[in-house]
Amino acid sequence: MDDPRIRQERAQNLFGSLVRKFPPLAKATELVAAPEVGTDRIGGLAQAQDELLTYGCAMTDPEVYARWGTVPPTGVLLIGPPGSGKRLLTKALATRAGTAWLCLRVPQLVLEIVHRGGKVGELLDAWAHFLDEFPPVTVFFQELEFSQAREIGERRPDLPVGPIMDFLLDFVDRSIGVDQALVVASTMHPDTLRPAFFAPGRFERVVEVNPSYPDDMVEALQIHSRAAEKRAGRTLFEQVDWIDVVRRFRDPSIGDWVRLMHDALRRKARCEASAEEPGPVRTEDLVLEVERFRHASQRLPKSASGTYV
Repeated sequence: MDDPRIRQERAQNLFGSLVRKFPPLAKATELVAAPEVGTDRIGGLAQAQDELLTYGCAMTDPEVYARWGTVPPTGVLLIGPPGSGKRLLTKALATRAGTAWLCLRVPQLVLEIVHRGGKVGELLDAWAHFLDEFPPVTVFFQELEFSQAREIGERRPDLPVGPIMDFLLDFVDRSIGVDQALVVASTMHPDTLRPAFFAPGRFERVVEVNPSYPDDMVEALQIHSRAAEKRAGRTLFEQVDWIDVVRRFRDPSIGDWVRLMHDALRRKARCEASAEEPGPVRTEDLVLEVERFRHASQRLPKSASGTYV
C-alpha cells in the first residue's frame, strides 16, 4: 500500500464504514486522510514542536530509539490552555510522520455514548479491528478531561464517571496497542485529569503547550496574514505593527488572535460589499478589533476562547 492515493482511499472507505455502523463515532470523530500542516503553519511553540515531532520517529525511523537503548513513549499528552495550538500540533505530527489524522472529540463521544446507549463492547471491538486494518494513523484524543469540557456545559457531576472511565481507558489501550498508530491526547484541565491516564503503557510523556507572549502570538499572526494574502492573491495588510497590537491585550490565546485578524478582514469585506473603498488592514484596524474583543470578552465566560487551527 505504498501508493498514497490508494492508502488515502482505503482510509476514507474504512472510516466511512465504521461511522455508518456506529453513530456515536460519526458525531464525535473527524478524519483527514492526508494532512498537510507543515511546521511553517505554527507560530512559535518551538519546544512543544520539537518534543512532539520527535515522537513521530516511532513511525518514520523506529530504530532510532533502539539505538539509544530505549523505546518510544506509548502515548503523548499535550496540556495547555484553549487556543494554544494543541490540535494543530497533532496535525503537524501526522504530516511529518506521513500518517492519516483521526481526531476523537472525547466530550462529544462521551455524550453520544451516554445519550444513545448501545453496545459499547461491540463498539470497542470494532474500533480495534478498524485500527488493525487502517493505514498508519495519528489518533488524537481531544480533551480527555471530559467532565469539565465546555462542549458539554462544563462540570457535569451527573455523568456516570466510573463506566465512562472504563470505556475511555479501554478505548485508549486498544489504540495504543496498534503498531501503526501514534496516539496523542490533550487537555485544558491537567489538574483534575484522572491518574489512570498516566499509568505505564498509556500517556507516558507529558508536553506543555504554552505560547510565549508576545513572540509566539506575533509569529502566528504573521503566518496567517501571509496565508490570507496568498488566498486572496493580493496585499491585504499594510504598515501593521504586530508587536504593538499584541502588547495592547495579553489575555487572548493564539487562536483568539488569529480570529481577531480574520475579524478585521471580514470587516473590510463588509465595507467593500457596501460599495465602500476600505483600503488594506493597518495597525489601527486591528487595534479596533482588539478593543471590541476586550469589551465582548468581559461579557462572556472565560473559557469561550477560540481554537488555533
